[in-house]
Amino acid sequence: MNNQIIEFMKQEVYRPLSAEELFSALQMEDMTSFVNILNDMEIEGQIIRTRKQRYGLPEKMNLAVGKLQGHPRGFAFLIQDQPGLQDVFISVDNLNGAMHNDRVVVRLNSKGWNGPKQEGEVIRILKRANLQVVGTFEKGKKFSFMTPDENRISFDIYIPKDKEKGASTGDKVVVEITTWPERRRNPEGKVVNIIGNKNDPGTDIMSIMWKYGLPQEFPKNVLKEVNKISKEVTEEQIKGRADLRGLQMVTIDGEDAKDLDDAVSMQILSNGNYYLGVHIADVGSYVPLGSALDKEAFKRGTSVYLVDRVIPMLPPELSNGICSLNPQVDRLALSVFMEIDIKGNVLRHEIFESVININERMTYKKVKQILVDRDPALLEQYVDLAGMFENMQKLCLILRERRMQRGAIDFVFPEVKVKLDDAGRPKEIVKYDRSIADQIIEEFMLVTNETVAEHFYEAQIPFVYRIHEDPDGEKLTHLNRFLFTFGMSIRGFSSIHPGAFQEVLNKVAGRPEERVISTVMLRTMKLARYSEQNAGHFGLSAKYYSHFTSPIRRYPDLVIHRIIKAVITGKTQQNYGNLAAFTAQAAAQSSEREKIATEAERESVDLKKVEFMKDRVGEEFDAVISGVTSFGMFVELENMVEGLVHVTTMTDDFYEFDENRMSLLGRHTRKTFRIGDLVRVRLENVNIDERQLDFELVPAAVTV
Repeated sequence: MNNQIIEFMKQEVYRPLSAEELFSALQMEDMTSFVNILNDMEIEGQIIRTRKQRYGLPEKMNLAVGKLQGHPRGFAFLIQDQPGLQDVFISVDNLNGAMHNDRVVVRLNSKGWNGPKQEGEVIRILKRANLQVVGTFEKGKKFSFMTPDENRISFDIYIPKDKEKGASTGDKVVVEITTWPERRRNPEGKVVNIIGNKNDPGTDIMSIMWKYGLPQEFPKNVLKEVNKISKEVTEEQIKGRADLRGLQMVTIDGEDAKDLDDAVSMQILSNGNYYLGVHIADVGSYVPLGSALDKEAFKRGTSVYLVDRVIPMLPPELSNGICSLNPQVDRLALSVFMEIDIKGNVLRHEIFESVININERMTYKKVKQILVDRDPALLEQYVDLAGMFENMQKLCLILRERRMQRGAIDFVFPEVKVKLDDAGRPKEIVKYDRSIADQIIEEFMLVTNETVAEHFYEAQIPFVYRIHEDPDGEKLTHLNRFLFTFGMSIRGFSSIHPGAFQEVLNKVAGRPEERVISTVMLRTMKLARYSEQNAGHFGLSAKYYSHFTSPIRRYPDLVIHRIIKAVITGKTQQNYGNLAAFTAQAAAQSSEREKIATEAERESVDLKKVEFMKDRVGEEFDAVISGVTSFGMFVELENMVEGLVHVTTMTDDFYEFDENRMSLLGRHTRKTFRIGDLVRVRLENVNIDERQLDFELVPAAVTV
C-alpha cells in the first residue's frame, strides 16, 4: 500500500491532496485503515502533511528527509534517506533544537554553502535519537551538568539539583533528557544510572556500551526459549537432510574464536576440477521467525566485537553451543557444493540442508605453519589433512587471481589487536598480518556468497544483497586532485571501474605513502550496505553478492538462510509478498546496526590505544603524516596509533593549508608537509576523555 501511495504521488500531474481526496482517487475501502497508513508514512518521513492538511512527497516540496550527523563545532549535515543524494549542510542557527542522529525534515535553501554544497533548515523532528545520553558528570553549587561522551552532541546537558541521583564529579552517568534544546538554550535532563567513576576499571567500556545502546544481557523471555532448545542434534532434526558426517571437513578460525559458523571441505574430481564444500551453521532451525529469539536478533542486527568482550547477536548457548560448528559433534548445516575449474569458474553448484561432523577445529596460525612454515610436528599431527590444505591453497590462489583479473580492489590494511591485562589496561598493541590461511577462508566465503546471490537473483526470489555502489563523482574529483600530487590518477573517470583503483594500489605498494593513499581511496568510496535490490558490489567487481556465511553473528545471513530453506521445502510462494516486505525491512535494520557496531568497535580500540600511550609522554617516535587540515596534521606511528600535530606548535614559520595538494606550506621557508611524508614527533599530551594524542615535530628529524 505504501508503494502504491508513493507511486501515485510521483506522477507529474499530482498536486497535494487531502486524505479524503487520496482515499477516493486510490479507490480504497476502509478510511480508518487508510488514514492510519498515511499517519505511519508521515512519521517515517515518506510523505509530508502540509498546514492545510494535504499530502505530498518531500522532494516535490523542496524538502529532504534523513538523519542528522552532528559535528563537534555545532553544525550538522543531513544524510538523506535516498541513496546517492548529496548531504545537506545545517548551520547551528538552523538546527532548531535537533540533535545528532535525530531523524528530521529539512527545508532546502537556494543559497549554496562553500560552492555547490546545499544548505538547509530543520523544520520538523520526526524521531528523537538521544533519549538517553552518556557522559561525565560535574557537580555545581546551584546546578550540575553532564558533558556527553559523544562529541557530536556539542553542548552540555543541565541537571537540576533534585535530579542528580547522588552522582559525584567525575562519574560516568546516563542522563535522560527531559527538556530538548532550543535556540540558545541547552537541554535539561535527569541522571537515571551511574556507571561508575571514569577512572574505575571497566567503566570506560561500559560507557561505550551505554553510549551506543548495546545490550548487556538477554531478556528473560529469550532465555526461556533458549532453555527449551536441545543441546544436541536430535534424530528428528536429521530426517530429510544429506548426511555428510563421513566427509572430511574442518573449521579454520582465529585462536580465540568461539562462534564457529563456517566449515570447509575439498575434493579433487576425476576431471581435475575442484569440488569445494562450504558448510554454514543452520541457525534458522533454532531461531524461528517471529520468536522472542528472532525479535532480539533482529533488534541487535549483529554481534559486536569490542576490545575486551563480544556482545553476541544470539545467546552464548546458541552462538558458542549448539549452532557453533564445534569438532567431533553432530551439527545442522546449509551446505553449498561448487565444482570449480582451474581458471576459477564455478561450473555447477548445489545448495541443501545437511548434518555434518567436523574433523578438526583448525586455527589460521596452525594452517599457516603447515602450509608456509612446514612445521614437522604439525605435519605429522595433521597428516590426514595436509593434502587437503595444499589443494585449498591452490584453489585459493586461483580464485584470488580470477577476482583480481576482473578488477576487484584489494586493500591491504594490517589489523591491530590491543592486548589487555586482567584489569582491562592495555599492555601491548600488536599487528596481525593476513596469512594464506586467512586468504583461503576469505576466498572460499567470497565465492560462496557470490554463487548464492546469483542463484537467487536468477530465480527472482526476494533476497537480501550486500551491495557497494559506485563512488560519488565529486569525491572522485577530490581523490584525483590528491593523487595528482603523487603523479597518479584514477583512469576512466566518466565510467569508473574498480580495476582503476587497484592500478593505483599496485603502483604505491611498498612505498611510504601506500597506507595513506589506500586510506584516502577507501574514504572516497561509499559504504557497503544491505539491500533487497541487487546493485552489485563495486569493490569486489561482482554482479551479485550477499552475506550468507555468518548467520550466528549477522542477521541478514539468517534471513537468507530462511529464504533458502523455504525454497528447499517449497514454501516460498505461499508467503511471497510478506517475504519481499521483510527483506527490505531486514536490510535497512541490519545496515543501521552494522554502522553502530562498527563505530562502537572502533571507539573501544581507539580508547585503549590512547590509554596505552599515557605513560609515554615526552618520548619520540617515527611517524607518517596520515592527514592534513587547516589546523594541523595527523600523524600515525608504527603501532598505528594516531594523533595531531597542531599548526600552532609549528613555530618555525606560518603554515598555510593547500586543500588541492592536501599539504601545509611554509610562507617563508616554503617547507612543505603533505600526506605520506615521514616525520619525527614527540608525544606532548594524552587526553583519554577526548581520545586525543597531541604531538609536536622534532625539527632536526623532519623529512621535507
